[in-house]
Amino acid sequence: MRIAKITATTVTTAALALGVAACGSGEAPKETPSAAASASATGPKYAGKELTFWRLGDSNPAAQKYTDELVAAFEQQTGAKVKVEWIPWPQVNDKFTAAAAGGTGPDATEIGNDQVPLWQSQEALEPISDIVSSGDQAQIPKNLMGLETIDGETYAVPWGGGTRAVLYRADWFKELKIDVPKSWDELVAAAKKIQEKKGKDVDGFAFNGGSDANHLLGSLIWTAGGDYAVKEGDKWVGKLTDPAFKEGFAQYTSLVTDGLSSKSRLNQNSTDIRTRFSNNKVGMYLTASWDLAAIEEESKGKLKGDKLAFFPLPAKSGGEAQAFLGGNDIAVWGSAKEKELAKEFVKLASGKEWGVKYATDGGLLPVYPEALAKLAEDPAQAPFAAAFAKAKAFPADPQWTEANETKAVLQNAARKVIEGKASADEALGAANKELEDILNAS
Repeated sequence: MRIAKITATTVTTAALALGVAACGSGEAPKETPSAAASASATGPKYAGKELTFWRLGDSNPAAQKYTDELVAAFEQQTGAKVKVEWIPWPQVNDKFTAAAAGGTGPDATEIGNDQVPLWQSQEALEPISDIVSSGDQAQIPKNLMGLETIDGETYAVPWGGGTRAVLYRADWFKELKIDVPKSWDELVAAAKKIQEKKGKDVDGFAFNGGSDANHLLGSLIWTAGGDYAVKEGDKWVGKLTDPAFKEGFAQYTSLVTDGLSSKSRLNQNSTDIRTRFSNNKVGMYLTASWDLAAIEEESKGKLKGDKLAFFPLPAKSGGEAQAFLGGNDIAVWGSAKEKELAKEFVKLASGKEWGVKYATDGGLLPVYPEALAKLAEDPAQAPFAAAFAKAKAFPADPQWTEANETKAVLQNAARKVIEGKASADEALGAANKELEDILNAS
């Protein structure tokens, strides 16, 4: 794969294509013949009804514009009204928990793909296998539905994919005569040179030890041949003490123990890192193109264009590390008051026309093969498109969120090792037992 060096022109193109710094077309997609036929068949049936739809995150201009256009098309097609509620990411878990416990919530919702097993186990999602078995949705590759399909039923439709690469200060690389790293050793050398020239308070490659730490750790341990846990019969068996996992874990903690990132920032997540990057305090970190708009804003317009670029996270022995398979889905809420209407909304939103637009306008990767292949032709996006095609997901268990975020099992193990409170064997042995206990909880 080509290393993606983003020029000023390419960044602008990528931003326009992905909606990270600009809105999409001024026109809403035109209604297709099939949509028009559906309107004549279903319009009278839903006239006067109202659908509540939860969108997750912040209503930035591109996301708001897309949502407004989608809602307008759906309302014209069905005669129904759509009430959109934006749920900031930090509040999502609490909102979903309250909705599931109280039998309330939306009719349809955006949802993180790794959250599907959790909320399905709480009977908070409606089966929608009929949607993905026909029409446009049948074209979505089945390997992208590993988290959405449980016991033969599908509970969400992949809407847009996400994977990560290394964002770096291309202007610093040029100034310091650093070549784009193609191996882990070269990445370490580049990080140390950045620190040497830019100051001790600069993280050459930022360590992510916060809520999304496993996006980085996962890439390293999967590339080494390890895994978090595997299902054996009806039980999860932890693999944190396997040699391959230990190898990737050691690579992860070495970012701090080798001095590439400060020990004072062990809890920072990718949002914290992005803010430091925007303020000239980070040379490289693992993220995706959706950070570009925020970096430009936080840096007051100073960091954009050819000052920034991406390259694939390199494996220890060269080549590319295996990436995390992330993404957002769209689903029908289990206690929806208007389930039939919600299914119609999900069907329209996740179809090829609106599904591809959702992904590209939102800085995500389209789940439809033809659109993904087209995106891969852009040198700036090629690392993400190729990584997405072979990316891997976390264990598909409803308790993974508790292990990953609530209990922070791996983050705590890494901190103990970095702070000298336990050896890697001790920390991972304890973490392995804790992970098994959590994943196997009834």
